[in-house]
Amino acid sequence: MLTSQALLNSLSVDPDAKCRYGLYFRDGRRKVDYILVYHHKRPSGSRTLARRVQHGDTPFGARSLKQDHPLPGKGAPLDAGSAEPPMDYHEDDKRFRREEYEGNLLEAGLELERDEDTKIHGVGFVKIHAPWNVLCREAEFLKLKMPTKKMYHINETRGLLKKISSVLQKITEPIQPKVAGHRPQTMKILSYPFSREKQHLFDLSDKDSFFDSKTRSTIVYEILKRTTCTKAKYSMGITSLLANGVYAAAYPLHDGDYEGENVEFNDRKLLYEEWARYGVFYKYQPIDLVRKYFGEKIGLYFAWLGVYTQMLIPASVVGIIVFLYGCATMDENIPSMEMCDQRYNITMCPLCDKTCSYWKMSSACATARASHLFDNPATVFFSVFMALWAATFMEHWKRKQMRLNYRWDLTGFEEEEDHPRAEYEARVLEKSLKKESKNKETDKVKLTWRDRFPAYLTNMVSIIFMIAVTFAIVLGVIIYRISTAAALAMNSSPSVRSNIRVTVTATAVIINLVVIILLDEVYGCIARWLTKIEVPKTEKSFEERLIFKAFLLKFVNSYTPIFYVAFFKGRFVGRPGDYVYIFRSFRMEEVTEMLFISGSPFCFPDRLSTLYAWEKQPICSAKSFLSVLMEPFPFS
Repeated sequence: MLTSQALLNSLSVDPDAKCRYGLYFRDGRRKVDYILVYHHKRPSGSRTLARRVQHGDTPFGARSLKQDHPLPGKGAPLDAGSAEPPMDYHEDDKRFRREEYEGNLLEAGLELERDEDTKIHGVGFVKIHAPWNVLCREAEFLKLKMPTKKMYHINETRGLLKKISSVLQKITEPIQPKVAGHRPQTMKILSYPFSREKQHLFDLSDKDSFFDSKTRSTIVYEILKRTTCTKAKYSMGITSLLANGVYAAAYPLHDGDYEGENVEFNDRKLLYEEWARYGVFYKYQPIDLVRKYFGEKIGLYFAWLGVYTQMLIPASVVGIIVFLYGCATMDENIPSMEMCDQRYNITMCPLCDKTCSYWKMSSACATARASHLFDNPATVFFSVFMALWAATFMEHWKRKQMRLNYRWDLTGFEEEEDHPRAEYEARVLEKSLKKESKNKETDKVKLTWRDRFPAYLTNMVSIIFMIAVTFAIVLGVIIYRISTAAALAMNSSPSVRSNIRVTVTATAVIINLVVIILLDEVYGCIARWLTKIEVPKTEKSFEERLIFKAFLLKFVNSYTPIFYVAFFKGRFVGRPGDYVYIFRSFRMEEVTEMLFISGSPFCFPDRLSTLYAWEKQPICSAKSFLSVLMEPFPFS
């Protein structure tokens, strides 16, 4: 059996080999496909692990990692006279698990290199490389579709369609990304599930690029997931080791840096220059390169996002036309004309007790004219148009998705099996250990509804509480509007009293906007925490529960103020002599425009329409604008 020192001496390492940005092993040839990160305390003497381990031609290479260290409590005790400081039991246990796990990875054919000489104290890295034979074996096992030598010609459009297509290509030339292969291709390469027995059918002219970075990292991750560690009785792979803290992280590397003068050109740099920065927002997405770099799922997501953004162009054009129609017909709108006509200048009751004075109906003229911009007969057409737009968008996306499935050879593509999450396996392990300590059966242990009941109860109480907080904030804004209006009415300055409505509305909108943005972030974090304590079994279940909670909380947060303005504000005011009060001191606020449709004796029925849209519009527009600016890039 080879010792660790003998194994290290057997490695032929070129000291002058150029390791490009840490993407390769020390020999500068083998590419790093995956990284395992762990925390360690530096031992001394014989307990120091080999810094670099390589799978040799004999089975002894795998055993060299295990070394002759007894398990805690099962072997001979350490020499009492040794100067070596005592190791923590848990740290020892984690180290033994890492040794066995990495040994099993070596037996699976992977090549490892340990790196503990880093600038970060107490953090070590294990670089993983998958050789050609392992890639072929796993590609066949996973039935990965790989390009063959077979190519066939794609029928091109002819006649008028070809001319239109060429004209469109010339028009869109400035907004096309400068990426190879982005143009429509006339030849298609046939892909087929990889088979080692039929390697002659595949295009193996360049073995180094046959399996791209995404495919290599996918293969290595599949090996990491199914490689077990027997020292952890219920361990099921890298997910359990991550949950138990044996490893701190596991991730693939990018293809290199994307900034700098002397940076080697790579797909990441190309994506940054042609896609992932604000300066190229007007260009089409290099969707094939996105799929190549991030995978099919991420590629389909950004393809959907591109179709959605493209379909928003006609919707925005129609919306602008509707708005311009409102501007053009503002002087022809009979309700606002009557409100602004001095002949109908009716004296209205005070909006608050004691401090507020009587006011003229014509003082709401500007608000009525502005509300016509967003609430006019053309908005009815716009609502019908948006319903048809939604149906058209869905059909357009279905066609786009089918084309991508054909181009990317996703026909027959099946979702990979959902593996248990690391947190779920950790909870199952904890439950198993408890049963084992009580001498109970531990076969087929899983989390039941009784195990999750405290989490479900916490979820229910927390969601109800947060919805109540949202309602309380809306009520607080209402009280703010009422009290501020009363305070400004007591001001001695005529200019302040004349602009009470504008001041109160503007400040309330700003407060609403700030609160909504802040609560969006808070509710997102709370929704994730509530989902984590439920301990869903799979990632799919985790995402579904997280989406439901986040949607529920953010929907209530975003639309509660709008629902209040649309359906409740001004409807519970009362009448002169019998007003409705909050806390027996604050009179319910009124919507001056809605007084004319609420059945009040001062209004003109059948003359005025609901004019509350202007008040809710600033909140929606500002929030949408900020959400666009805050949208993160895929990587930076």
